[in-house]
Amino acid sequence: MLNVNTLFFTVMNNLDCPEPWQLGFQDPATPVMEGIIDFHHDVMFFLIVIGLGVTYVLGRVMIVYSEENNTVPTNTVHATTLEIVWTIAPAFVLMIIAVPSFALLYSMDEIIDPAITIKVVGHQWYWSYEYSDYNAADGESINFDSYMIPEEDLEPGNLRLLEVDNRVVLPVETHVRVVITSADVLHCWAIPSFGVQMDACPGRLNQSSMCIKREGVYYGQCSELCGVNHGFMPICIEAVSREDYVAWISSKIELAEESV
Repeated sequence: MLNVNTLFFTVMNNLDCPEPWQLGFQDPATPVMEGIIDFHHDVMFFLIVIGLGVTYVLGRVMIVYSEENNTVPTNTVHATTLEIVWTIAPAFVLMIIAVPSFALLYSMDEIIDPAITIKVVGHQWYWSYEYSDYNAADGESINFDSYMIPEEDLEPGNLRLLEVDNRVVLPVETHVRVVITSADVLHCWAIPSFGVQMDACPGRLNQSSMCIKREGVYYGQCSELCGVNHGFMPICIEAVSREDYVAWISSKIELAEESV
């Protein structure tokens, strides 16, 4: 029987992946994603207020100027004051929205003194990763391919279409730069909980950055149509403590040296 603690941690783990009939955002794991969600809420506030106001005005016009209440048609052809108000008011609202949106766009593109750089290469239909900051004795950097685990090979608790054979391991509270490209066609490296979505273009390097705030397992997928198996290119990031990250890197280097 599933106890309360097991159920609690199962639910917590699933908050960083898509859920059936999900309408809202996944839980944010980076400052950028927190900013995106806050900005969304701010814009929705203005949308609701404006929508209610327009609905009220339309309803009042339909009642006040109906044939029953206004048998004599009005001769009004323009209202200068009203026209000035409905021109200036939207412009003012757009200015209010523009200020935080520009700040958010700047923070999404800003690369803050990264401690780790990872190169991501999209293929049909898998991802390759390279930790270029670490080299084994033979001078080769840590690199591996990441394929989706077929449904028939999934273990209990694994997520269908999202689990991979090799997860990307990253430390929390560390600035990470991700350099993204493609070996064949257009791909897109996207992780909703991080607020990261960057195109992988053949012959071009794009970069993004992130700073993960909490440990966990985060899922994403290729977000650019890239062929028949486009839906089978999941991304899986495991965020761990810095100590566990150092241990993982050390084990990868030792494994690479043993295989030489």
